[in-house]
Amino acid sequence: MNYTYRTTVYASDIETVGNIVKSTGFFNEEEISVAKELVEEALLKGEDSGYEFIFTETDDRVIAYVCFGRIPCTKHSYDLYWIVTHKDFQALGIGKMLMNEFENQMKLRGAHGVYVETSSKNQYLPTRKFYEKMNYIEKAHFEHFYDRNDGKVVYVKYINPIA
Repeated sequence: MNYTYRTTVYASDIETVGNIVKSTGFFNEEEISVAKELVEEALLKGEDSGYEFIFTETDDRVIAYVCFGRIPCTKHSYDLYWIVTHKDFQALGIGKMLMNEFENQMKLRGAHGVYVETSSKNQYLPTRKFYEKMNYIEKAHFEHFYDRNDGKVVYVKYINPIA
């Protein structure tokens, strides 16, 4: 398969992102709504929204995306808010390719640290393993953050280390 990347956000991406997130079976309705709202925010406010996207496409179909943004009040730190691959395209290396594309963009911007958070629930073990395989380092674990027995795990990767 041939994969391409784009950073321009289109109105159709609102529903597309919702469908991708929903397809995974990992996220509840509130989380799906938030994912869609970030696309809407980017469409309405552009750069001022603080949300940027990279979409992976094949055959004119969006199959994965990342949502990220510079952390306010920092010069070179970024949050990776979402990286999601449609269920039908998982386990094909698309997430790894998309993460590499994202990190290349971060290098070009002079990003120092990329921070990502995820759930500590067993369901998210593959997600945590993915970040670890991509050389993200666990920096914090907040127990019972999202809910009882559902903590927040924070990872970081230093893209352009400070000398």
